[in-house]
Amino acid sequence: MPTSNGLRERKKRETRVALSLATIRLCVERGWENVTIEDIAAAANVSVRTFRNYFSNKAEAIAAAHVERTLRIADGIRVSPPGEPLWESIVTAVRANFAPDGSADGSADGSAGEGAGDSAGAEFGRWRDGVALMLAEPALQGEVLKANAAAQDELARAIAERTGAHPTRDVYPKLVAAVIGAGSAVAIEHCLRAEQPTPLDQVLREVFDRLAAGLPVPSYRGEHHDH
Repeated sequence: MPTSNGLRERKKRETRVALSLATIRLCVERGWENVTIEDIAAAANVSVRTFRNYFSNKAEAIAAAHVERTLRIADGIRVSPPGEPLWESIVTAVRANFAPDGSADGSADGSAGEGAGDSAGAEFGRWRDGVALMLAEPALQGEVLKANAAAQDELARAIAERTGAHPTRDVYPKLVAAVIGAGSAVAIEHCLRAEQPTPLDQVLREVFDRLAAGLPVPSYRGEHHDH
């Protein structure tokens, strides 16, 4: 049975995610300069004080979504079947958290997928352009760099646990963590730049299949005993 501390931590994490997603949605829809902290708090149904308890600014809130998604990917890698090949576990965890429904942009309804009508295509185009403008904000880019560093550290720990590598002495976990981040970023950029809506799930699968074919897992089992 969950402890009170566990429930509080879960609630805090849920609030953090809600604030981050509200910030992203509003900034994409309205433009970076047209969104205030008050707007975000209202959209997430919390007070401005609550927002400031979690984040200092909009950029920090947006970057938090990346860290949260990476934590879920790392958790997915950890709980994957023990006998499953590492890269299959990675592909499953990444796809589950970037494009759970096989949609082009990870949206909940998947309406912007390949073959959608003119209205859906136009909606996807507006969302895509809004995301691109948001990501171009200098204030956000610095926070994203910090988020990437934290995300890669967590992924590296998960990879070390799965492969038996040492989390700091061996380079493989860090390499795979960096590749997961780079591969995901390439897939997203490809979809954002595509002339026609392109299913993110499809691109992610192609990216990671190609990576898996060129990055076999070294055998670390038995080499280290003091993880």
